[in-house]
Amino acid sequence: MSDDPLAGGGVEPDNPVWIPWRPRELADRLRGVEIPWYVAGGWALDLYRGVESREHEDLEIGVPVGGFAAIRTALSEFEFDVVRNGRRWPLDSAAFAVSHQTWVRDAGAGAYVLDVFREKHDGETWICRRDETIRMRYDEIILRTADGIPYLTPKIVLLFKAKAARPKDDSDLSGVLPVFDRDRRTALRDLIARVHPDHRWLEKL
Repeated sequence: MSDDPLAGGGVEPDNPVWIPWRPRELADRLRGVEIPWYVAGGWALDLYRGVESREHEDLEIGVPVGGFAAIRTALSEFEFDVVRNGRRWPLDSAAFAVSHQTWVRDAGAGAYVLDVFREKHDGETWICRRDETIRMRYDEIILRTADGIPYLTPKIVLLFKAKAARPKDDSDLSGVLPVFDRDRRTALRDLIARVHPDHRWLEKL
């Protein structure tokens, strides 16, 4: 039997459609939300570089799990689904405590617009779900664009991408490395070596 408490449950979305918001639109919708939140994934790397390097099929953000209610309130006109391994559950189901991932759905458009990661934290300290010994203050991991959009520091974005690196993740790494100085490369290498000691990216770093 599977050790996954959600195994066999939920509903598999039938070809879910994504019409994702762009970071600026999301930031405008979350204006006034005081909890620390940040754009994650490939969009975070593009915000760091100041260029849209590729098409993004979704928009991902991270929020402290203890502050998720503020996001829910700010986006109260939309539907929320808990998601794990391609299956979904209602927000008020037991899956909420097991899965950290939440998709936001625009029922009128019939499409998902945002992917919210509810991350562990200890007060103002972010806790990495890949390795809970990796802990940093939010003011260390959240950077901002010139017009104020918060995004996750690239070394953490790439640490998450390293787990199951796909071609687009390899491309994201290659695109960011030229703008990394030696200290940033070293910090990324140390994080990946700590969580994935045999990772093929280590040779590039």
